[in-house]
Amino acid sequence: MNSFTHIAHQLHESELQLLHSLRLERRQRRQKGPGEIGLGDHIADAVAATVGSWRFIIIQSVLLVAWMVLNVTAWVQNWDPYPFILLNLVLSFQAAYAAPFIMMSQNRQASIDRADAKGDYEVNVKAELEIELLHQKIDMMRESEIVELTRLVRSLEERLAAAPPRGG
Repeated sequence: MNSFTHIAHQLHESELQLLHSLRLERRQRRQKGPGEIGLGDHIADAVAATVGSWRFIIIQSVLLVAWMVLNVTAWVQNWDPYPFILLNLVLSFQAAYAAPFIMMSQNRQASIDRADAKGDYEVNVKAELEIELLHQKIDMMRESEIVELTRLVRSLEERLAAAPPRGG
């Protein structure tokens, strides 16, 4: 029985199965590459990125101030007098449509984060098992060296015992 087989038998069977499955999953992930996302996911990410940007906030703030100024001063036509009910309707409409897109983007990001966390956990478990294997290999090498050194010491003792006494 070679040394690796001996070490493998020392590991618990479930640990070996886990190590094998982790290695297989890693190979499959390398071959697959990144997962593809659909059109809806792209749109949700784009809306969330746009609505969550300073550029959007600044542009929307400028438009809101312009809306209110034009209606208070009535330069064009007083189409939405104070308390700006139409403006409230427009903002509610915008929020009603933006919220689901943002939620879809957050859900997708959460699933990506879960997959990353699972991958990190699997890497940590695999590293732990690989380190355990290395420790067992080193312990086995140390044992074989001790056996060899013990054999050499006995051989030297026998030679010394068989050698004629010096001097005299």
